[in-house]
Amino acid sequence: MSKTAFIFPGQGSQKAGMGKDFYERYPKAAEIYDMASDFLKLDMKALCFEENDKLDLTEYTQAALVTTCLAMERVLADAGVKADITAGLSLGEYCAIHVAGGMSAADAIRTVRERGILMQDTVPAGEGGMAAVLGMDAAAIEEGLQGIEGAWIANYNCPGQIVITGQKAAVDQAAEVLREKGARRVLPLNVSGPFHSPMLEPAGEKLLETLNQVEFTSLQIPYVTNVTAEPVTDIRQTKDLLKRQVYSSVRWQQSMEYMLANGVDTFVEIGPGKTLTGFLRKIDRSAAVYQVGCCEDIEKVAAALV
Repeated sequence: MSKTAFIFPGQGSQKAGMGKDFYERYPKAAEIYDMASDFLKLDMKALCFEENDKLDLTEYTQAALVTTCLAMERVLADAGVKADITAGLSLGEYCAIHVAGGMSAADAIRTVRERGILMQDTVPAGEGGMAAVLGMDAAAIEEGLQGIEGAWIANYNCPGQIVITGQKAAVDQAAEVLREKGARRVLPLNVSGPFHSPMLEPAGEKLLETLNQVEFTSLQIPYVTNVTAEPVTDIRQTKDLLKRQVYSSVRWQQSMEYMLANGVDTFVEIGPGKTLTGFLRKIDRSAAVYQVGCCEDIEKVAAALV
C-alpha cells in the first residue's frame, strides 16, 4: 500500500521572502505568522519576508523556519493532502511532531526559539566548527575520525554528503585527514557553533526545562526521530529524544531508508528550498518527491496526491 511522508528541512534552507505569498493569499497561513509574532514578541513578517541580518542567526532562524513550514503545511492540509508518517531534519523535527499530532504549533515555535538561543550561546564563538565532507562514505569518515578527539559526525545527510562537527581545531585536523583518505572535498560551514556534537549537551539539558512546559499529546501518526532513525509512536519518548537531538548525530539518510523500506513511496518536502529533495534523489531515485515552497506548488501537489 502506498504511503506518503511529509518531510521538513533544517537550518540552511531559510531565505528572505519565504512564505510571503502564503501569508498574503491564505488566512490560515497568516494566522501562524501572526501567532508566532505575538508569542515571541518578534516581527515574524519582517524576519521572514524582508532582507535582514537576523534571518541567518541561529536564534532567529529556527523559529522563522518552523513558522514558515507550519504555515505552508496548514494550507497543504486544507487542500486535502495528508501524511501517513513525518520526519524533519534537526529543527524540522518539531514540524514533524506537530503534524503528527504531538504538540501545538505555538509550542513548536516557542520551543525552537529557545533551542536556537541555547545552541547559539552554549559554546563561545570561535571554539566550535562544522564542515561538509563530500564524496566519501560514512564508514570511511567514521574510521578517519577515530583518534581525533573533539570531532564527530553531525549529519548523515545522504550518500556522499556527511557533516562533521566539534572543536574547531579538531574539525580542521579531521578535514586534513579525510582529504588524505580520499574525500573529494571538505568544506567549512559558516555556522555559529558545533551543532549536533557532545559540546552542546548543556544546551540539551537546559532545553529540557522548556520541554517540561510543553503539553505533549498523543500522536495520530508516527514520526521518525533523528536520534535513532526509528519511528516514534509513543509521545512519552519525545521529550528525551528532543533533548538528545541537540547533541546527537542527525541520522537523516537512515531515517529515509527506514521509510523507504516500510512502504513510503511518496515524499513531500514542505519549506523553502529543495535540500531534502536533493538528498532523497541520492538515497533512492525511484521515490516520488514533491516540494511545497510557494503557493503554486499547492495545486500541483494536491492534483497529484488527492
